[in-house]
Amino acid sequence: MIEEMHLTDGSTDICIQVIRSNRKTLALEIKSDLLVRARIPVCTTDAQLRDFVAKNEAWICRKHREIRTRAAHRAPGIRPLPPKEEWQEIKEEIAGRVRHYEKIMGLTCNRVTIRDQKTRWGSCSSKKNLNFNYRLAYMPQEILDYVVVHELSHLRHMDHSREFWACVGRYLPDYQERRAWLKEHGGEY
Repeated sequence: MIEEMHLTDGSTDICIQVIRSNRKTLALEIKSDLLVRARIPVCTTDAQLRDFVAKNEAWICRKHREIRTRAAHRAPGIRPLPPKEEWQEIKEEIAGRVRHYEKIMGLTCNRVTIRDQKTRWGSCSSKKNLNFNYRLAYMPQEILDYVVVHELSHLRHMDHSREFWACVGRYLPDYQERRAWLKEHGGEY
């Protein structure tokens, strides 16, 4: 019987501890120690376990990245750069959210760039180019969406005026909650 499994997310090895008990359902949990725990019924076969982990692999990897990123923000100086092959995935994910909100907001930016920014989540240039911190890919999607809508709103208002915040609020009525979450978990924005 399998007691431990491993996944690879880029260059990161993810250890999954298997805990069998008298439960009826299969469940996954990821704690701040980054150890993934698969809690499963005693009668679960190794094949069922592998299938369960395979079906949830994308979620496991995404949550693991989110926790690593949050830890990096809490500990200054620890900023794990993703492997080169992950940069393209990050750019596609963030650019996809930009394209999604461009359609909704009726706006178009010129270029989307992903960077390792130390102090900013995003920025908008006067040439309508948007820059985003790669760490946003490890944040919950609603936070990524908040930063995307924030930067796209700068295409209409290049300041933080009432009109700017009204624009953000038009597309994300709960933007203040998202902004507060980002402030608590990753710094001011």
